[in-house]
Amino acid sequence: MIVNEDREGHAMPSYYEIPVIIPSYEPDEKLIALLMALQETGIKHVVVVDDGSGKQYESFFDRAAAFENCVVLRHALNLGKGRALKTAFNHCLLTYNKEADGIPGCVTADSDGQHTPADILACMRKLWENPKTLILGCREFDGPDVPTRSSFGNKCTRQVFRYLLGLSVSDTQTGLRAIPSFFMEKLMEVKGERFEYETNMLIETKNLNIPILEVPVRTIYIEENKTSHFNPIRDSLRIYLVFGKFLFSSLSSSVVDLLLFHLFCTVLHGAEGKLGGIPYIIVATVFARVISAVYNFLLNYKVVFKSQEKMAVTAVKYFLLAVCQMLCSAVLVNGLHELFGGVEVVVKMPVDVFLFFVSFLFQREFVYRKKDMPK
Repeated sequence: MIVNEDREGHAMPSYYEIPVIIPSYEPDEKLIALLMALQETGIKHVVVVDDGSGKQYESFFDRAAAFENCVVLRHALNLGKGRALKTAFNHCLLTYNKEADGIPGCVTADSDGQHTPADILACMRKLWENPKTLILGCREFDGPDVPTRSSFGNKCTRQVFRYLLGLSVSDTQTGLRAIPSFFMEKLMEVKGERFEYETNMLIETKNLNIPILEVPVRTIYIEENKTSHFNPIRDSLRIYLVFGKFLFSSLSSSVVDLLLFHLFCTVLHGAEGKLGGIPYIIVATVFARVISAVYNFLLNYKVVFKSQEKMAVTAVKYFLLAVCQMLCSAVLVNGLHELFGGVEVVVKMPVDVFLFFVSFLFQREFVYRKKDMPK
């Protein structure tokens, strides 16, 4: 494993060859201090991306380029952190992966002094040991020095991830990540140009069944994180809009189901004699659910979960789930209506809200579950 040497001839671990990517917009002296510390630590390759900071900040990037282990890439305009990361990924894949035994990936870090060289090295080492895994440098958010907006934002997003994706990540917004080379290639095509890109990256790990390892790192907030370009309102909206497709599919399907249920109840009310004695609510539920289920399946298959299985295979699994959900809905609504009376639709709504959450979990983990990445 020991193949490199520092300036004094001391042996250096091979993971020191892994490039460190630092996207930067309107930096200050903290960027230079970080680069100096990384060079003194012995890290071989640093890629800084000037994300259109403008002439006022040229001197910082000129000084960065003067470090012997640093390359500076530049955007003419501010294109966002996501685009800066893609630019750096492209450079690293072309520059450091030319040989068959190229680097296992890269490490991304922020330019504002939140990530120490020791923590960056810890992620580099963990990637070297686990080249097929996404490594996250995770902070602790319960300390007294953590800004409220950072603590609340992370804890909130953590719960959203756990439910919507079945992904348990303790620090969803960390910029310190060690990314395998094969995943860098996939991420070049992932949507997102700004801060939402880092959320999309985590979503893609779930889509591709890429394992995640967490490395505890120091929690550092300088001046309560005032220099961060992350806007808690604007960029949180971008992040949570990522999940909009999940909610739209299910809610629009529920609306279709409720409207059809009301229509069939109106048409079939009092017609039990013509329905072989079957309660009209049961029949209305079945008709409405069949139509809304077809709509929901096609939307989930093509847009929401983007299943990799053949449609017929996925349809069978979805059909089994839909039948179970339909029977549960019919029995519960009919039973509650007989007990309490009232308008059928009003009785149906809370039942279907409960079944919606249950159904989502089954769809996520069973119906549309992604295939494992090839070894």
